[in-house]
Formats: sequence, structure tokens, C-alpha cells
Amino acid sequence: MNEELERCKPWIEAALEYSGGTHDFIDVAEGIYKGTMQLWPTPKGCIVTEIVVYPRKRMLNVFLGGGELDQILDMHKDVIQWAKAQGCTALTMTGRVGWKKPLAKHGWKQLHSSYVKEFE
Repeated sequence: MNEELERCKPWIEAALEYSGGTHDFIDVAEGIYKGTMQLWPTPKGCIVTEIVVYPRKRMLNVFLGGGELDQILDMHKDVIQWAKAQGCTALTMTGRVGWKKPLAKHGWKQLHSSYVKEFE
């Protein structure tokens, strides 16, 4: 796992630039090592997921994604199968507007938009 995580580090760090500063690479690596996050590597990209448990639903959140889009999307069925095996009923993802079109081809619909107002 350590080698795969290091190989995926540039894609993870690039995706983190769009996360609003909530995590850095060390935080993600710790989540993967603890098992609270899952690394899904491909030869030319990766995603990082986490299971989120709400009072009425258990969902797999696609937390980060980076690399070649076609390789990321090729994992779609495997990620869903794994999520179902973990008791999840849906996938969620917050991402840039550019994800909307490629995800629609896989049956995703926009639930809401995320906004942030930072202050000190």
C-alpha cells in the first residue's frame, strides 16, 4: 500500500488543491492507513473514498479524484459493488463543475452545489 500511495501522491495533492484546505496529504495518508479512507489506484490516476454514516443512510463518499478521467470512471462498477458490500446505499461526491457531464453518463445526478464563505 505504501508504494501505491506514494505513486498516487501527485494526483492526491492536485485534488486537495480544490478541497478548500480541509486536509493535506498526511491527513489522507493517515485516513488510508487507519482504514477510514480507501485508496483506489489505477495506472494513471486514483480516487480516495470514505464511508459516511448518517442517521438514515450509509453512503460511500468519493472524497478525492485525480489523474486520467477515463481510468477513474472505469472503476465505477467496482466501487459501487464494494460500497454495496459495505452496506452503503449510494455514492456521493463533491467536486468541480467539470465532473457533472462525465458523471451524468454513469447515472449521477446533481443533488446540490457546495459553497463556502471563509473567515478568520
